[in-house]
Amino acid sequence: MKKTDLIQPSTILWREPTGKKIEVAEVEQPQLLREIFPYTEIPRVPFDGICLPPDPPEEFLITCTTFRDGQQARPPYSVDEIVKIFDLLHRLGGPQGVIRQSEVFLYTDKDKEAVRKCLERGYRYPEVTGWIRAVAKDFELVKEMGLKETGILTSASDYHIFLKLNLNRRQALDKYLGLVKTALETGVTPRCHLEDVTRADIYGFIVPFAQQLMELSREAKTKIKIRLCDTMGFGVPWSAAALPRSVPKLVQLMVREAGVPKEWLEWHGHNDFHMVMAAGVSAWLYGCAALNATVLGFGERTGNPPIEGACVQYAQLTGSVNGMDLTAITDLAEYFVREIKFRIPPSMPLVGRDFNVTKAGIHADGSIKNEEIYNIFDTGAILSRPPSIAITDKSGISGILYWLQTQVEMDTSKLSKNHPGVVNIRDWVEEVYRAGRNTTISSEELMFQVRKHLPHLFKSEFDLIKEKVADIALDLVREMVGNPEMQSMDHTRQEAVMEEYIEKDPFIKYLYVTDIEGKKVTRNVVHPYEKAKYDSQFEPHQDFADRSWFVKPMKTGEAFVTDFYISRIDQSLCITVSAPIRNQRAEIVGVLGADIRFEDAAKL
Repeated sequence: MKKTDLIQPSTILWREPTGKKIEVAEVEQPQLLREIFPYTEIPRVPFDGICLPPDPPEEFLITCTTFRDGQQARPPYSVDEIVKIFDLLHRLGGPQGVIRQSEVFLYTDKDKEAVRKCLERGYRYPEVTGWIRAVAKDFELVKEMGLKETGILTSASDYHIFLKLNLNRRQALDKYLGLVKTALETGVTPRCHLEDVTRADIYGFIVPFAQQLMELSREAKTKIKIRLCDTMGFGVPWSAAALPRSVPKLVQLMVREAGVPKEWLEWHGHNDFHMVMAAGVSAWLYGCAALNATVLGFGERTGNPPIEGACVQYAQLTGSVNGMDLTAITDLAEYFVREIKFRIPPSMPLVGRDFNVTKAGIHADGSIKNEEIYNIFDTGAILSRPPSIAITDKSGISGILYWLQTQVEMDTSKLSKNHPGVVNIRDWVEEVYRAGRNTTISSEELMFQVRKHLPHLFKSEFDLIKEKVADIALDLVREMVGNPEMQSMDHTRQEAVMEEYIEKDPFIKYLYVTDIEGKKVTRNVVHPYEKAKYDSQFEPHQDFADRSWFVKPMKTGEAFVTDFYISRIDQSLCITVSAPIRNQRAEIVGVLGADIRFEDAAKL
């Protein structure tokens, strides 16, 4: 490509800022900037040949929209998931609040419950802020939750103003200013989200709007923040590019022409053109204090800047982690894989399973000798993710053992070079290369061999389901034995309680209680439709003193889960869960037993 091939702008030319007031440019038809955004072709990046020097803010900040934009890209998080992620964000951002704020929806009961539970944590950082539509009544939601700041959707391009809202520029401006005034009247700090700013008329709408927002802030003697939203990912990080796509020029106009304090500016990007992190860092360097990001980059369509990447970029640019706990990045990734069941792409930077795995054979040899040769930094110390290697025919049994120790999450400390399973894997690797293979063994292939030859290292899906069912049943019996009616050891009162529980939980086959001698003191409490089936099988006063479900609680004082067994009555797969019953003096006075249909419980 030659210099003369660069596209020259024809509509939006950079003007040296003067600080003078600029009026909104009224237009009868939307200005869609077709020379830059032809739609039937790839968008173009115009250059005006004017380069600006960086002008960073005093402090770089990260803000989080995982629970707002991040939830628009995936199934909504549960309340417990939101609180857990919030805890990890607090740890990641550290006591200095590098991750300064976390933005949330406020519309559903689940949203509100999540906000309340996050606020109950009492963290200074990240501060919980809201997000509302451009509707005055939505401020009631912000007030109801007791939040001090909220984002307001203020769509900024003619694409949105004319084609979506059916307004003209003056009408849109008046509507947005009215909303900001409402926010100020209610004592809430407004944060105006200039939607689609990189496709907007910068001098015809964006700068005039920002100037009037700053005038309002001076009158009210309070801050009004501005979020620059690169909704379609059109922003580019080069100062020589032209408006509206140049992030440096856009940010510096906000500061120098519109008079927006750098600490009131925030950048919100999208990754439609693979530029999201570069554009975000560019916004920082040219004067925007806050970079808006999400965990793992989740966001509408192609996503937002990944917050883990933003944290590492922060450390690179400032030369300090400033109290951030970067090991929380690994814990966040593991939580998403383990609990949320999200499959992170193996090569995803910082969080993917293989991001620090050397796959070239010659590189792997160097990594075994000294990990620094091919590792980006001490990922073991900084991220709690030690580097590893991929396996080839040159790896040998030592390389395979090293891979197992660094890549398999289960305990591999007892494995040695002489372990038959390790030897079998080595033999398999050598065989595939003798057959003509010339590429590295993938992690998926190797893990299949590990499961085949070292199955004891893994829990099966069945094991995991069993654990989940056991947890559900244990919680149930622990709750029941804490009931005063159960502690009374009055069999009539106990049976009444058990009838209530069995009615709510159809996976329970039957419930019963023994005394401390193992003698059954209640009848079997069963579902009414199964009463005849079980009542004749187990009479009161039967002796269960030799059963493990009785012996273990009596011996340990703890709840207990049996192994699987097949019911001799209906041939269903079952487990028994039991727990000691204690009186007011904490003495064991009996044992509660619950027989559980495993398949029915597993379906939960």
